[in-house]
Amino acid sequence: MRFIDREPELEELGRIRSLSERKLFAIAVYGIRRVGKTRLALEFLKDGGTYLFVNRNKRSSDLLKEFEGVLRSGGLLGELERLDSWERFVDVIIARSQGPVVIDEFQNFHHVEPSLFGTLQQALDTHEDTPGCIVLLGSVMGLVRRTFEDSREPLYGRVKRAIRLRPLSLAATLEAGHELGLSREDAVKCACIFGGYPKYYVTIEDFALQGRTAEEIIDALVLSGNAPLEDEVNMVLSQEFGRRGGRYYSVLEAIANGSTTLSSIAAYMRVPPTSITRHLKELRDYFELIGHELPFEGKRGIYLISHPLLRFWFANVHKDLTRYVARDPSFIEGIRRGLPAYLGRAFEPIAREFVVGKLGLTEARGQWGRVPGAPKGENTYEIDLIGRSGTGTCAFEFKWQSLDVRDCHTILAGLERKTSLVRTLTPDTRLGIVARRIRGKRTLREEGALVYDIDDF
Repeated sequence: MRFIDREPELEELGRIRSLSERKLFAIAVYGIRRVGKTRLALEFLKDGGTYLFVNRNKRSSDLLKEFEGVLRSGGLLGELERLDSWERFVDVIIARSQGPVVIDEFQNFHHVEPSLFGTLQQALDTHEDTPGCIVLLGSVMGLVRRTFEDSREPLYGRVKRAIRLRPLSLAATLEAGHELGLSREDAVKCACIFGGYPKYYVTIEDFALQGRTAEEIIDALVLSGNAPLEDEVNMVLSQEFGRRGGRYYSVLEAIANGSTTLSSIAAYMRVPPTSITRHLKELRDYFELIGHELPFEGKRGIYLISHPLLRFWFANVHKDLTRYVARDPSFIEGIRRGLPAYLGRAFEPIAREFVVGKLGLTEARGQWGRVPGAPKGENTYEIDLIGRSGTGTCAFEFKWQSLDVRDCHTILAGLERKTSLVRTLTPDTRLGIVARRIRGKRTLREEGALVYDIDDF
């Protein structure tokens, strides 16, 4: 596929390349797997440089021999020269580099050659005034954080710049869908499942699924026998969690299935709340796989899975993995039938990102709480988004439905009642809807409502 987005990251890497002509720069580029680090690095190296990949399954001596061949083919080693140690390798890439040196999956040295971290630290300290640029790519978030942020580790404080690579924006994700010949609606559906992770859109291309419906793509990549992404989630998480993943998996399953508070997650798992507080903290702060969102007004927050494919997997597949692996026809058909309802839930973060960008919101959060004096069963309320900008406040409902003017009037009236329960909102708060389709948008906008559908994305 054509390289999409990443202009700010490429601009920053280009700036660092210029600075490295005077002094040695070691920088880290990190992000969860499939977010596009390798493709970004290869795009950066089009102007020259060296790419090296750390295979965690190789012996140290075999990896050193492989790197020797790469450096020789790149002109950094003579025909008769050998790399007889990792110290020699580091000396060569610093002293002889003819452009940036990118080391991909750098954290894998923890498995292959842990001494490399200390060797590199010593070289960075010794050759600080030597021109050069070393780019360290990392994707296993736990090991990456340990490598660069733990004060007990050799490379703590040694990288001059750390670039966190985030998933593609909604606009770039829809552009990728357009490149693949998807309709706007199918591109939005794919975004609900695959998010802004470029690798999954490359996979659509690899398996010649351009121009197909989102349902056909999901079926081919996830649900069919021997699906290309059958082991994707387990592969990503097993590298993060190692052998101690069981409880992390259970927490993710609980959150994906609607248990979003500490007490409800513990109840889902049938364990005491105190037994999972560490796991929640690590999933949020260390592995960065979940987020904790506070309401617009109030202190009772909820946990959410931040990765769309993980969200889909744990909501639909993981809880009955045996039937999935066997491709039990009734189980697979149940996932297919439930897809519209699932998309209704998954549409919310997509719509939120659109509204934040469209209205330039500086604060945007959901709101939930209790209705004073209401009977049980009717005593809670939820607003999908309340936002603030320089022009005031707004409140939105998100609906993966096709609506007409009458439907919108009903939704807006309900939204107005709910906003009256939020103490910090004033009567001039603007009300809005983001939906799959809205007939009569012009009429509603003339009435002052903020209404958008996927044609506005």
